[in-house]
Amino acid sequence: MHGFANPARFLRLARWMMPLLLVTGLILSMGAVLYGVIVVPPDRLMGDTVRILFIHVPSAWLGMAGWSTIAIASLVELVWRHPLAAIAGRAAAVPGATFTAICLATGSIWARPTWGTWWVWDGRLTSFLVLLFLYLGYIALSGAAQRDMAGGGGGSRITAIFGLVGAINIPIINRSVVWWNSLHQPPSITAGKSAIDGTFLWPLLIAALGFSLVFGGVVLARMRTLLAEIQAEARLRRKAMA
Repeated sequence: MHGFANPARFLRLARWMMPLLLVTGLILSMGAVLYGVIVVPPDRLMGDTVRILFIHVPSAWLGMAGWSTIAIASLVELVWRHPLAAIAGRAAAVPGATFTAICLATGSIWARPTWGTWWVWDGRLTSFLVLLFLYLGYIALSGAAQRDMAGGGGGSRITAIFGLVGAINIPIINRSVVWWNSLHQPPSITAGKSAIDGTFLWPLLIAALGFSLVFGGVVLARMRTLLAEIQAEARLRRKAMA
């Protein structure tokens, strides 16, 4: 793991991985979404509104996966002091928050014709809204920690602890429709089983893969940008002290 701690080695790897992930992800996700919108037939009960599935579900998955990335990066930073862990957490926060917001917006649009309301305060929706607030808090805290570290402080550790504590919300989101009575449907895909017809399932899985690759490419791009900013700040501090 520490073999990639060297920023130069990481940047060489990210330089070719980033465009590969972005291009492949965009092709897969756009193809799957277009297939879902144009080719997939309307659902027997929900009609054409079911097509939101191909954006809503991958966004929900990546909202949770984004915070899981933050939690893993926080753990690595606290335990192994990996120099790129904090950067990885910061890089995952903005795309994770974006996908969480997309999930909430598309879910609200889907709920209006399906449930007759834009929003209900049930376990799944409320815990996902909490996730968005956690992202916003993490983004603000990591920005403050970066300024604190530039001044010689240790704010990065506090941010990492926040990233670990916030991970408690992920299993709550996942199990909320099982633990509490909810308008939201129960899990459609579980270990080894799926309640979704293959007509919808396969383009959905391809869309989820494509969105995930885009997420990975964006995280790598943000890591490169953050590293460049840190290196530029270090050069400016050296010149100021010379």
